[in-house]
Amino acid sequence: MNPRVVLVTGATGFIGRNLVSLLDSMGYHVRRALRDGRDRGDDVVVGSIGPTTDWAAAVAGVDSVIHLAARVHHRNEEHASELYDAVNTQGTIQLAQAAARAGVSEFVFLSTILVNGSSTDGRGPFTPEDEVVPRGVYGQSKAAAETALQRLASHSRMRVAVVRPPLVYGRDSLGNFRHLAGAIRRRVPLPLGLVDNKRAFISVQNLTSFVVHLLGLPAAPPYGIYLVSDSEQISTAAFVRRIGQAMNRTPILLPVPLSVLTLALQAIRPELRHSLVGSMEIDTSAALSTGWTPPLSMSQGLRLAVGTSSSPHTPW
Repeated sequence: MNPRVVLVTGATGFIGRNLVSLLDSMGYHVRRALRDGRDRGDDVVVGSIGPTTDWAAAVAGVDSVIHLAARVHHRNEEHASELYDAVNTQGTIQLAQAAARAGVSEFVFLSTILVNGSSTDGRGPFTPEDEVVPRGVYGQSKAAAETALQRLASHSRMRVAVVRPPLVYGRDSLGNFRHLAGAIRRRVPLPLGLVDNKRAFISVQNLTSFVVHLLGLPAAPPYGIYLVSDSEQISTAAFVRRIGQAMNRTPILLPVPLSVLTLALQAIRPELRHSLVGSMEIDTSAALSTGWTPPLSMSQGLRLAVGTSSSPHTPW
């Protein structure tokens, strides 16, 4: 029996490299959609992702599509709405429509918990059933793509699964995790000692494990939304301490009053206020109901992320 063919976009990125490694180890035939370079093996160069991308060659003969590629960071996000819409919304729609026409059986879309909102302060955990209140232009572009995918799933035979992760950490990850780990490694004091929020995080190994788990899942709904995280959801201060433990270092956490820290972040880096001080709890029951459990504990994931464990891709 021939192995299932899986098209992966964003395959050369942080999450994509880990996903391709896991798929390869499990016997899937992986086809990578590349932005540039030369076609090698079964890979396909598709150019920039947008509303006019030609996906015909990429989706031909494919069983499943895992769409990771996205525009994530832009210095002036509020002035780049057209770029986010072109790549994250219109580009996703173009790919999904091509996949449906080609007879692809399932489409897994990596979205973001920011579709749910910026904070769970004063409310319960985010759930898949919540009315979306997307945070920022990035979150709005992902939410619009989800809406289009739901419409497509309602009148095609292609099953669509939407995965909304929180902050994804791992070796070579960018963003806030990289900054935190770098600060701990350099013994930079962090003003987070009194932060007592509750936040969800997920290791790249746990995220890719769930994405692969979705492939060929029996009795799956035509359209499903899944919120995923590590088994633990802890405070920012506790997460910093866990990173330190994984590094065999004790982070320097200053007991700065929350009111002072909040005002300072609002003045200097307002986008960090929710990320560092606010809560972000999520209800993962829909993901767990599929029979999946996170294969790694948070401590195991962090040891892999900071390089103190020997197996970066498939430790389980």
